[in-house]
Amino acid sequence: MEVGGRRRTVDVERSSGGWSVVVGARRLHANLAPAGPRWSLLIGEIGGPTESHEVSFEAGPDGDQLVHVDGDAVRVSILDHRVRAARGRGDGAGHAASRTVVSAPMPGRVLRVLAQPGDPVAAGQGLVVVEAMKMENELRAPRAGIVTDVRVQEGATVDAGAVLVVIDAGPRASLPL
Repeated sequence: MEVGGRRRTVDVERSSGGWSVVVGARRLHANLAPAGPRWSLLIGEIGGPTESHEVSFEAGPDGDQLVHVDGDAVRVSILDHRVRAARGRGDGAGHAASRTVVSAPMPGRVLRVLAQPGDPVAAGQGLVVVEAMKMENELRAPRAGIVTDVRVQEGATVDAGAVLVVIDAGPRASLPL
């Protein structure tokens, strides 16, 4: 991952009650919860105190993300070593880099599906509304592209991390990226 011009290696994996995040030699526990139009990030050393930060996400130029943390914007580029390795092999797997997966941030129930396969979507456009903890959360497209797969239907119950929608920003995308 590159943040603010500095490259860092960040390993993230699901753990009980949230995510295990390793940044350099630091192992952290993190969890995201919807807080109106933004998210509340709870993060801290494992077994230590937890800090709360207000975060929001916005599609940036060139596929980057602008992550707003407590009002400060930081440009973040995700550099997935698996995608880079696939590109180097020349086996066509590099096309995965043009696909964006929108996943459920927490368990909930799908209230509305706002996009269908074949639909062009703009960055920030609503895709699915999920009810979690008695709040409606509209999950939005992180980038422009074409919806290639919708894996849920209205009324379905989803687990945290479940893939809801796949967007292809590849050559078929007719919207500016």
